[in-house]
Amino acid sequence: MRRVRPGRAASRDAAARGGASADGSGPRGGAGAGGSGSRGGAGTRGAGSRGAPGSRPAGEERALTSVAAGDRFTGEEPADTPRLWHVTLSVSGERAPLGEVRRALEQLAHDHPFLLTSRYAADHAEIRYWEEARDLHDAAAVALRLWGEHRRSAGLPPWEIVGLEVIDRATYHQRISAGHGPAPATPVGVHPF
Repeated sequence: MRRVRPGRAASRDAAARGGASADGSGPRGGAGAGGSGSRGGAGTRGAGSRGAPGSRPAGEERALTSVAAGDRFTGEEPADTPRLWHVTLSVSGERAPLGEVRRALEQLAHDHPFLLTSRYAADHAEIRYWEEARDLHDAAAVALRLWGEHRRSAGLPPWEIVGLEVIDRATYHQRISAGHGPAPATPVGVHPF
């Protein structure tokens, strides 16, 4: 389908003949109605494309190719498909009132949708949650920013990160079934050590 602006017929005809239009666009100017310009860009189909091999008359629909029902993609999964990672973040610092630590961790749990559980004391805390990320590097990068990014909004103590473990979902479930590693986070929520 061609789009024609009023008063542009002379410009279009000039572009179809290979010359520049009145406003300087066209095959030599860059983006004329009938050509793609000297840089090899993709111009619109115009009068210059009539009769070219594979072109369609104006108004003719292009046939669409479809995939038969039941056909499946048999290649590899895309490498950037998000996966679930189990993160355990440990923080520590100067003593803070337990009530303030609990309130701050509850706010963090509200702000971070995948937070499973937090355990806390007056001078340290452990946060466990699931993170959806492309790979371990991305999940670890998010975890290392978590405390600092939410420190002000959640009112977290000025503690530093002293430990980080990031494992994939399969490893987490293997550890649980083998009786190794921390027990599943039940009950979910914020609890004292």
